[in-house]
Amino acid sequence: MRRSMGIVMVLVLLMASVTPAAAQQKMTLDKISETGTLTIGTRTGSPPFAYVNPKNEWVGFSIDLVEELIKPAIEKKIGKPVKVEKKESTPPTRIPLLSSGAVDLIAGTMTDTRTRRDSVDFSITFFVTGAQFLVKKGSPVKGIKSIDGKRIAAQQGSTNARIIREKAPKAVLREFPDQPAAFQALVQGQVDAYTNDGIQLAGLKAKAPNPAQWEIVGDFFSYEPYGMAMRKGDADFRNLVNGGLMDGIESGKFFEIYEKWFGVKGELPYPMASQVRSFMLLQVVPK
Repeated sequence: MRRSMGIVMVLVLLMASVTPAAAQQKMTLDKISETGTLTIGTRTGSPPFAYVNPKNEWVGFSIDLVEELIKPAIEKKIGKPVKVEKKESTPPTRIPLLSSGAVDLIAGTMTDTRTRRDSVDFSITFFVTGAQFLVKKGSPVKGIKSIDGKRIAAQQGSTNARIIREKAPKAVLREFPDQPAAFQALVQGQVDAYTNDGIQLAGLKAKAPNPAQWEIVGDFFSYEPYGMAMRKGDADFRNLVNGGLMDGIESGKFFEIYEKWFGVKGELPYPMASQVRSFMLLQVVPK
């Protein structure tokens, strides 16, 4: 009898330890099913990933991936139409927005790092880039080895800011809440360079009033694999997000969306390297 009671107690304790996780796994899909809305955190000033265009439309590569690949996967799973609601998120606010339940998915330009995986889960990688510098033409800043004593702008909470602190401690790092504020500081001469992922700097330069005034310098001094972030432990939702992205890669739809934004006639020409294409395809696990 005592042995039976002991087994029962062990089972009760085990169930108590897994119940919260199980509830968490169902939370996002249940929420989307009840509201008919997938709420994403994304950017307003990071072309061509996510930004507000001259027609006041919120558009971009990351947003298209959600609308055309992830949203259909969710609709198929829950058996009803879903609308996508967008909320602005920045490096300092995106994890709190997820944790609080204000958004279900971060779809912007968030680098998947081991440190961030302590707080959130990530999808498979949907873009690969690395950190560089945006400077005025003729600047003495040519890369990370030439920024000692220089005023360097970065976004708050970004991996770029962390790496500058680690790799160039003699640089004068200034952090700004978002990309427009950092670029404005560069325009006004408050800083000597702005560091961000190379692809974002290319987008910023292309949208600047006088693109020829600026240049992107330096080799990549970081590896920045972008992923979509979700609440930690929500396996069902993560599998759906990954499934949507994998289906898109496998069918070629992902590459069509990439071409729309980064192709020769795209918003920001940035051809996909053959190695990156192979990497994307290798992320697709068999069905």
